[in-house]
Amino acid sequence: MSEQNIKNHVKLVPPFHFFVLPILAINFVWSLFRLRLTFAGIFGVIFALALMLLALNARLFALKVQDRLIRLEERLRYERVLPEELRWRADELTVDQFVSLRFASDEELPALMRKVLDDKLTERKAIKQLIKNWRADYLRA
Repeated sequence: MSEQNIKNHVKLVPPFHFFVLPILAINFVWSLFRLRLTFAGIFGVIFALALMLLALNARLFALKVQDRLIRLEERLRYERVLPEELRWRADELTVDQFVSLRFASDEELPALMRKVLDDKLTERKAIKQLIKNWRADYLRA
């Protein structure tokens, strides 16, 4: 596995992103194409849409749980790494800020967290771009 950094940290799940989603999208478009205003035709479109929404929501639910776990892990890390006055400011962080800051090394975390809070940086990509010493996360959903 190559060393993780801002350019390659996005996780794609090939069976999901390149097989399941395209097949469900094709199925939905195909059901629209052959739609007849009959119960079977209308139900086919609704069923295809339901399958697509099921797959997307299953992925989003997993990512939401992952974000909650990241927040918990980072709070534990903050207890160990941050000076006391900064630990209390962790309550000010949004989920996006927690998720982005997890890639910062222990050494640069205090200064970066101060900058994120003081400058009110909220965009994940912008925060990640400030990280100099990337701390990889290979156990992602």
